[in-house]
Amino acid sequence: MKEIVIGNFKIIKGSLEKPYIIAEAGVNHEGDIEKAKLMIMQASEAGASAIKFQTYKAEKLASKYSPSYWNTNKEPTRSQYELFKKYDKFWKKEYEELANYAEQCGIDFLSTPFDFESADFLEPLMPAYKVASADITNIPFLRHIARKGKPILLSTGASTVSEIWQAIEAIKEEGNNQIVLLHCVLNYPTPIERANIGMIKDMVNKFQDYIIGYSDHTLPNKMEKVLTAAWLLGAQVIEKHFTFDKTLPGNDHYHAMDKEDLSRFVKLLDEYKEFLGNFEKHYIKEEEISRLNARRSLVAKRFIPAGKIIEETDIEIKRPGTGVSPLLYDKVIGSKATRDIGEDEILQFGDFRID
Repeated sequence: MKEIVIGNFKIIKGSLEKPYIIAEAGVNHEGDIEKAKLMIMQASEAGASAIKFQTYKAEKLASKYSPSYWNTNKEPTRSQYELFKKYDKFWKKEYEELANYAEQCGIDFLSTPFDFESADFLEPLMPAYKVASADITNIPFLRHIARKGKPILLSTGASTVSEIWQAIEAIKEEGNNQIVLLHCVLNYPTPIERANIGMIKDMVNKFQDYIIGYSDHTLPNKMEKVLTAAWLLGAQVIEKHFTFDKTLPGNDHYHAMDKEDLSRFVKLLDEYKEFLGNFEKHYIKEEEISRLNARRSLVAKRFIPAGKIIEETDIEIKRPGTGVSPLLYDKVIGSKATRDIGEDEILQFGDFRID
């Protein structure tokens, strides 16, 4: 798709307009509806396009024997099931309340579903679906979501190119081609030297019919540089974990941005937009006077009488560019002067004739 609309936000492939920014609240609300609302309000005030949560029930998501794959120094829980069980406090009523509050705050509500039931009851609450990297091979689930007919933001962490294409084809087979592919590294957190945001450029080239984005798991100390570089490489959707307090222990707080981080990033994008300008090469209106006066013209090096065959020794190339361009140098040499041309005069069309 060359263009996708999410809520009131239009993403046009290749455009360098401000990206669709998703503040990934995840389960940083820790089961507290007021904390979740606080993050919605803060994300909206800081300039995010959307706030995103995660919707699941632990028993549908992970076996009780599923090991951790995150940094246990930051999040000591060693079982996926146990971690997910801590934070699966919200269900239909709470997400409806949060979606309504997001609408009041003027920000899109999103939540990643991790099972069929979640995908179904979230459908009327969201303008698009986010699918986690871990579900890129969950073809039945992708097909189910695709049939909803809404844009799909598909993270591609830990994926091969062929796995990404298989996911795309599964979604397309259901008549849905509204796909945004997000580069992602599936490490929590991702060391800065493993972010590999250069892969965004490869994805832009390999998946030319699709909008490309970036889902970030690096620590927030270099967030502005990482996210800005991702945007400049072609990421038109930016997702970053979000919290109301980065100092809190465990889960996703430690690699999340807060309101101040997000606000600085949004302002930085505005600054970049100010000087990046147009990506189609051409001179601008303000350069027209420079084109005339800073460029060069063919100028008589000495007096050239009418009827003389103009030679190289008769011509110099000088400013301004208001006369015959040096592009026509080879045409003028060997032509015949049609009038007396004084020394240092700027040659004009009509001053010479090509026989």
